Amino acid sequence: MRTLFSTAAGRVLLTGSLGCAMTVLDTNVVGIVLPTIARELGASFADIEWVVSSYVLCFAALLLPAGSVADRYGRKRVFLCGIGLFALASLACAWAPSAQALYAARSAQGVGAAFLLAPALAVIGHAFHDEGERARAWAVWGGIMGLTMVLSPLIGGAINATLGWRWAFAVNLPICLVLAAAVLRNIPESKNPAPRPLDVPGILSFSSAVFLLTWALITGPERGWSSVACVVRALGGAFLFALFIAVERRRAHPMLDLSLFRSPGFVGAVAAMFAYAASAQVMASLLPLYLQNARGLSAAAAGLAMLPFALAMLLLPQLGRRLARHLPSPHILALGLCITALGNLIMMLAARADGAALTVAGMAVLGSGGGLLNGETQKGIMGNVPRERAGMASGISTTSRFTGVLAGFAGLGAVLAEGARSAMEKALAPLDASGAQLGEFVARAMAGDFADAAQLYPQQRDAAISAARHAYGAGFSHVFTAAALLALCAAAVVVWSVRRSARYDLPPASPGAEAPIRRTPQS
Repeated sequence: MRTLFSTAAGRVLLTGSLGCAMTVLDTNVVGIVLPTIARELGASFADIEWVVSSYVLCFAALLLPAGSVADRYGRKRVFLCGIGLFALASLACAWAPSAQALYAARSAQGVGAAFLLAPALAVIGHAFHDEGERARAWAVWGGIMGLTMVLSPLIGGAINATLGWRWAFAVNLPICLVLAAAVLRNIPESKNPAPRPLDVPGILSFSSAVFLLTWALITGPERGWSSVACVVRALGGAFLFALFIAVERRRAHPMLDLSLFRSPGFVGAVAAMFAYAASAQVMASLLPLYLQNARGLSAAAAGLAMLPFALAMLLLPQLGRRLARHLPSPHILALGLCITALGNLIMMLAARADGAALTVAGMAVLGSGGGLLNGETQKGIMGNVPRERAGMASGISTTSRFTGVLAGFAGLGAVLAEGARSAMEKALAPLDASGAQLGEFVARAMAGDFADAAQLYPQQRDAAISAARHAYGAGFSHVFTAAALLALCAAAVVVWSVRRSARYDLPPASPGAEAPIRRTPQS
């Protein structure tokens, strides 16, 4: 390892990996401090959802265009611009006076993260040309990402307990300064000699569609799923997504090449990536809410309690590499999705039974499934396309990952809001026969501010808090059930793709091929 990092390519790898790690660190640290943010800013549950969703939305929508911009104008230059924007947005987050100001700053931070991550990945790929060296480099990169995921909850809990939640964002400033210095010192400038033109209509239609659909999911539980606002946003998002597909079919250089989806194996791998992100990776943000709001743990204790999940996410990719010697990639994907579903089902039982042992076991199994998928999903996608389409496939992989995180957080957040709000109203009805204060109590408790909510029922304070926490647990039982069903559905898609591919003889791609060529199904 020391020999690797002593070379010029190794220093590029370390610098690029640290840039990618910063985005992982920020995402997971913020997940730990969300309940504290809600209490101190008086935020609603929808506001808290936007703190995460606004960041991931801009991140997911701009990853592909950020890569194109970096190829055209210089990867080192765009990398530095991304670091600068990320640092300024982090400062704005630390100074945010309200929840609305915070998630506006988080949107800018997501833009900075996209223009940081895309060139960071590109400079790593550009630095290693030999297949063996490139595989070793990406293994090192994956290890750094996994270690960051393990440390993030602990760092978030420590920051929250000692410095306050604002430092979860302010700590990015010195890291960005060190990273910028490393980029200036270690990263040579590089460009694509034949860059693809930006697909502006595709970018606008895709990002607008995802925004409207996310907005509908977040506001649905508050305003009602049949309300005019929710229905208009959902229909508008669906229309824009259909427009995006129509635009991409007609463009000479589309952001998303739909011809890749002619391969059943590619469809199965993308479905696995999306489901992994929406049912396992998203738990890095949802589990801290469960541990603090349903189980009553402090932020520091929740960070420590996340270790079974984080360690399994770190270690299981190593098992996946060994399994790859004996099982084809689709089988490992299906296995990982089934393990993820099992972990979510154990967490569902833990949420209903209030059992610490079940919670630990569920997080370990859930992290194991996620770790197995984290190491295999990218490989599964890249293995189903010709080498000359690797850049487009990698962009689709990364976009489907973060779109899955966004859809998972917004969708599962909607499930949580519906289930927890209904359970709270039912449990607290005997304490407030008139219902005069029930709505305000539920609104405060949903955001995790149980102490403030309990002041509405001073004579039954402990009973009200206990009922609210159990209701939160009931809401999370629905969340884990929905996540398990999503993982199982994706496993079914993977199995379908294997059987579908078996009916076709897919020859290896020729040097000039644009996509895998399909022959007539065998009878």
